[in-house]
Formats: sequence, structure tokens, C-alpha cells
Amino acid sequence: MSSPLENLETQLEMFIENVRQIRIIVSDFQPQGQSVLNQKIQSLVTGLQEVDKLKSQVHDIHVPTEVFDYIDQGRNPQLYTKDCIDKALAKNEEVKGKIDSYKRFKSHLLSELSKTFPNEIAKYKAIRGGE
Repeated sequence: MSSPLENLETQLEMFIENVRQIRIIVSDFQPQGQSVLNQKIQSLVTGLQEVDKLKSQVHDIHVPTEVFDYIDQGRNPQLYTKDCIDKALAKNEEVKGKIDSYKRFKSHLLSELSKTFPNEIAKYKAIRGGE
């Protein structure tokens, strides 16, 4: 037995195929093809009704709006997660660089301050646990 999401995916794929076939029929319309076109339009309506029936089974699935923007730009939505991870890794590297810079700054500042204020820095380090 397939999951509700798989059922929805199957229905959407059939709907897309049906739309593709209608486009072909309409682009080269011949009067004798009217009955085939009517059947395809009826199956299109039936497909939409099936998708509407399935919506209650997948109502708890949330899709970020950025995915739709991604699709609108003609990009593969399956690559959305990869791009998000890549962006997160890049941001992580940036933040890690800042943290490392602050650690070096703190170390250098303590070093310089201990030259000027050795007693105060010794007390500070004793309070802070030897930092």
C-alpha cells in the first residue's frame, strides 16, 4: 500500500501527462479530434477531483514557500535541500571564522593587558578559572 504522498504524486503526474496530451491535441486541432479532446478534458476534471480528495491526507505536510520560488525559477525542487545545506555550511564557516577571530583577539588582549596590568589580570584569571 502506498503512502498518501505517493498517491498525490501519482495523481499529479497523471494530471501533468493529461495536460501535455491536451496541449498536443489543441496545438494541432482537427474537428474529428473533438471527442478525444472532450475525453481528455473530462479526465482532467476527474484528475483535479482526485487531487482535491487527497488534500485531506496530506494537509499536515508543510512546504516552504521558497520551494515554490525555486520551481518558478525553473530549478529542480529536489536540489532545494542541497542548496539550503550548502548555504548553512557557508554561513557556519563564516561564523566559525568570526569566533576564531574573537578568540585570537581575546588572547592577544589578555596578553597585552597582562603586560600593563599584571595584578588585575591575575585576579581576573583567578575569578574566570584560569582563562
